[in-house]
Amino acid sequence: MAYFLQGLIACFLLANAVAAQDKPFSHRQHLALKLVCTTCHQTVASSTKASDNNLPAPSACSSCHTDGRTVRAPKVRRVDHFNHQVHTKFGNIAPILRSSIASKQYLSLRPPGHLDTSNSCASCHHGIEQAEDVSSATVFPPMADCLVCHSKIDPPFSCEKCHNNVPALKPANHGPDFLDKHNRMKGALDKTECSSCHGKQFTCLGCH
Repeated sequence: MAYFLQGLIACFLLANAVAAQDKPFSHRQHLALKLVCTTCHQTVASSTKASDNNLPAPSACSSCHTDGRTVRAPKVRRVDHFNHQVHTKFGNIAPILRSSIASKQYLSLRPPGHLDTSNSCASCHHGIEQAEDVSSATVFPPMADCLVCHSKIDPPFSCEKCHNNVPALKPANHGPDFLDKHNRMKGALDKTECSSCHGKQFTCLGCH
């Protein structure tokens, strides 16, 4: 009987540990504790490469959580060159983004939300203060944000400043027959997001 109870308790503890691991991570809940981002993301201020793992170390979690939580390795992203150390020195850039949107210079028809923030990290990582899970939409800045300051658009040369495999960046509609399709007067090509890669002033002669 004693062995049965011990086994039952072990299963219960294991089930709780697994449930804790599977539960979506809430940035909102943690930031509500008045933590600053670098309390958990301790390597950000010294990070100089996009490939750096800036997710929390186990020690950052164990100071509050005693259930042996671990943080999975980050997914590989398409940005190959990025320096957090340089960008964190700029502080809160939300006013700059708001100004770009207001002046209609922002290169996307879908401007970022949640720009009313005093958190310098959240000024790039939009929505992180309200996020109840970790997703690309809340964790990673849209490219249009980057283009507010990095405004020289000259594909494919300007693309190489941040990306290595430039050909892989082509949208899904840029297939083998794209050149033929987008030249047709009745092709009904959706040009709403073209400016993110080609700028607002692009013309046919800019590529041909």
